[in-house]
Amino acid sequence: MPLSDTTSPPVLERLLRTGDDPQRRIVFTGATIVTMDPALGVLDGADLLVQGRTITAIGHRLPRHGAVVIDATGTILTPGFVDTHRHAWQTQLRRIMPDVDDLGSYVTSTLAGHATAYRPEDMYAGTKLAALTALDSGITCMLDFSHNARTPAHSDAAIQALLDTGIRGVHASMAPHFGAWDNQWPGDLARLKDTYFAGTDHLLTLRLAALATEEIAGPRLAYGPELASAARELDIGVSVDAVFGGSSSAAVLRWAEAGLLGPDLTLIHATGLTPEAWAAIGHSGTTVALAPTSEAQIGLETAVPAIDEALAAGVRPGLSIDVEVALAGDMFTQMRALHAIQRMRAVNSAYGTGRRPSRITTHDVLDFATLQGARTNGLGDVTGSLTPGKRADLLVIQADDLNNMPLNDAIGTVVLGCDARNISAVLVDGRPRKWNRQVLDVDLPALRAEVHASREHILGPGAPRRGRVRGASD
Repeated sequence: MPLSDTTSPPVLERLLRTGDDPQRRIVFTGATIVTMDPALGVLDGADLLVQGRTITAIGHRLPRHGAVVIDATGTILTPGFVDTHRHAWQTQLRRIMPDVDDLGSYVTSTLAGHATAYRPEDMYAGTKLAALTALDSGITCMLDFSHNARTPAHSDAAIQALLDTGIRGVHASMAPHFGAWDNQWPGDLARLKDTYFAGTDHLLTLRLAALATEEIAGPRLAYGPELASAARELDIGVSVDAVFGGSSSAAVLRWAEAGLLGPDLTLIHATGLTPEAWAAIGHSGTTVALAPTSEAQIGLETAVPAIDEALAAGVRPGLSIDVEVALAGDMFTQMRALHAIQRMRAVNSAYGTGRRPSRITTHDVLDFATLQGARTNGLGDVTGSLTPGKRADLLVIQADDLNNMPLNDAIGTVVLGCDARNISAVLVDGRPRKWNRQVLDVDLPALRAEVHASREHILGPGAPRRGRVRGASD
């Protein structure tokens, strides 16, 4: 495209002015549309119609009368990416420990250390920064695993940050692992639901967050009958972190016996689980969120993302970012990491045997990052594919940029060629959140000052403020 134009008033101005009009119509024309809807596939030179907040039609030569028409020739339209697990409150500590060697080091420094210094305003700053940069890189839906709810005000601040950015957010609330807190969780979830999540027609949804076992932070945070009952009473889903190894495998089997598995439950990581645990997960329809770079880079249990195990059990997982204290924050990195790791393992395991490697495809990983992520977050009927009737959460990606042209395979280009600079527009619920490659409604100098001030408070006086520059001898 470019998205800028010489019409009066300009397209963006018209879209923003009519954003609350349920009859407002937008037609994107001439695009390559990667729907991620199995019934629709990929359409070349096609049109997409948005009315109000909803996708209403996809096809060729759609009627344009009365619509804001956007020439999308030379672009790829895709669903927005869906992040199924990110600890957004930590974002002002980005890459503070880029070479972390194990989970224990992260827990000690971040959860037992930095987390205890967080005020509500720090929760707000970190979560807001995470959500805005998620939007910049095409993530339109983000599950914020907010496990630093020291007071009700901490939770309020994290939720407000999601609201203020316009992202489709899932607030998954959990008490902190260590340090002083008000002991209001999980009881405070009822207040949060009544305050922020009443009704069904909202950008935000609520979940309960928990850990798999008591090994890290004690029994109070471990998923089991009591927390499952609390979630059922509130009619909300549950996301369980730190699911790995033998103790988590035993826990999964206990949950299966107690009837605590199912589609409303998401298990995060799932590395090193036993075949019996995977069978229970697959049989129950329990969802799984992988974090490919976290599992491989930090070294969680086996350090191998459990994609083969998930697929063998009939589970198509969602993808997630996890912790920006050590990892990249975009979905392109997650897709490429998983694609490369799984295919490497497949070929390596078949090498010299004469067997044909069973390799995932770029379509698979884009499916995990969109449609399956939405299902994992409990939003499969709302987002995750460009399907008429779903909300208009979509990306406009420049296919003729220097790093993408010429366009030969749309899905391959999105997964292997693109990055945030190629995303010229992001719509969430039919509203522009990024336009002409710029995230909207961001006062960058003010945000920068807010984030830096928060970091200074968290790290405390005398703490190092810049990363060490490494020499050749390191």
